[in-house]
Amino acid sequence: MHLSKKCSPFKVVLSALLIVALLQLIYLSFLSKFHGKQQRYRYSELFGGTGGKKDGQPEKNSRKERLRYSLSTGGIFDNSGQYRVYKNLIKSDFTSNLKPGSDPNSNLLALATHTTINNLHHLESLVDRWQNPISVAIFAHGQDVKFATALVYALSFFCPQIQALTDFHLVCLSGEMAGFPEKDHEHFAGLEDCASVFSRLETYRDKYMNYAIGGNISYPNNLLRNVARGGTEASYILVVDIDMMPSGDLHQQFLGLISRREPADHEVFVLPAFEIRHARKMPATKAELVQLYQVGEVRPFYEELCPRCQAPTNYSQWVNSRVKDTGSLEVAYTLTWVDPWEPFYIGPRTVPLYDENFKQYGFNRISQACELHVAGFKFPVLSSAFVVHRGFKIQGEFHARKDEENKRNRVLFRSFKEGLKTKYPSSDRRC
Repeated sequence: MHLSKKCSPFKVVLSALLIVALLQLIYLSFLSKFHGKQQRYRYSELFGGTGGKKDGQPEKNSRKERLRYSLSTGGIFDNSGQYRVYKNLIKSDFTSNLKPGSDPNSNLLALATHTTINNLHHLESLVDRWQNPISVAIFAHGQDVKFATALVYALSFFCPQIQALTDFHLVCLSGEMAGFPEKDHEHFAGLEDCASVFSRLETYRDKYMNYAIGGNISYPNNLLRNVARGGTEASYILVVDIDMMPSGDLHQQFLGLISRREPADHEVFVLPAFEIRHARKMPATKAELVQLYQVGEVRPFYEELCPRCQAPTNYSQWVNSRVKDTGSLEVAYTLTWVDPWEPFYIGPRTVPLYDENFKQYGFNRISQACELHVAGFKFPVLSSAFVVHRGFKIQGEFHARKDEENKRNRVLFRSFKEGLKTKYPSSDRRC
C-alpha cells in the first residue's frame, strides 16, 4: 500500500525558525557593515583631510583646519625649556568672534582651570554650571599627547556648549610634539556624539593621579595655571582646579557686583572653599551649602590635611553672615593675608602670575598668595559665592612622594620669599 509523505508540524516549525535565524544573521551582518561604514565616515569627518562635498568640491572643516594650523606651529617652549605649550589648540566660538576694541563688558569674567586627561571628564559638569567662557590647560605625556589632542577636538566637534565657550591649550614635555590624529581609526571608533566622548574620557578616569604620572614626570601646575590664565582676554579671572565647582549663577552675580562697585586697585575677591562628600549633589546656593555644612556633609577645604591653610577665611563669620534680601552679591568683610592662607579668588588679569618653578605637590598656590600680599593686595570676601571640591581630602589618598615633594618645595618657597624683597623693595609686607 502507498502512503503519501506528510510534513510533521515539528518540521514546519523548525524550518520556520531556521529561516528566521538566517534572516536575523543577514540583518545583523548588514547592520554591522552599515555601522562600520558610518563609523569610518564619522572618523573621516572628524580627523580626515576633508569634510563632505559641496557643489562637487571638497568642503573644508574650519575647526579641523584651525587645529591643523595650531599643531603646525610646533608650539612654544616655556621659560624653563622643559615644556612645549600649544596655546589655543582649540578656540571657542566666543574667543574666535571677539574683535579688537570690543566692549570690555562682553568679556568681563572667565574661568581658568588645568588638568591631565584623566580628570577631563569633570569638564562636563563644570561647563554646565558655569555656562560662560572657560580656558582649560591640559598636561599630557607620551601616548596621552595624541589622545588629548583627539579628544579635545572631538569635544569641540560634538559638544555645542563646549565649542561655544571652551578654549583648550595643551602642554607636553619639550621633547614631545602633538600631531594630527588622522590614522588611529580603531582607538577612536565609537565617537559619534557628546555623550560618547565623555564616556571615552571616563575610561581614563583615575588612571593615575596628577602628581603620580609615572616616569619621573613632574606635573607643572603653576605653568598650567598661567597658560590657562593667558588663554583668556577677560578682565577678571577665577582660577580653580577642574574638580572644583563654583556656586551657581556666580558669573552674573559678579558682573552685578562690579557694576555697582567703584573700581579699586590691588584687590582680589575671595570665594570661601569647601569640600563635599562624593555622594552628595553639588550645592548651587549659599543656603544649600550652609544646610549641608551644618550636618557635616560639607566642611572647609583641606580641613583634615591642613586646617591652617584655609582657616583665615573665617568660616564661622562667613556662614553666619546674612545675604541681603535682594540676593545680590556683596563684600561680606575684608581680610589681610596671613601665612599660610591659600585663598581661591576672582582677580583682575593684572595680578602676578604663578611662579612656574613650583611643580608637583606643595607651596604652588601659597607662593602666589604670598606675592599678592607683598604687592599690597587686599582680600575682600564675597558674601554668597563659594567653590566646592568633589570629595573629602583625607590622609592616605595622596601619592607616595607627596612628603618628599612638599619638603623640596618648602626650600624653594624660602628662596622665593627672599626674591620678593628684591622684586618689591618699597613694600613693608613680608610672608
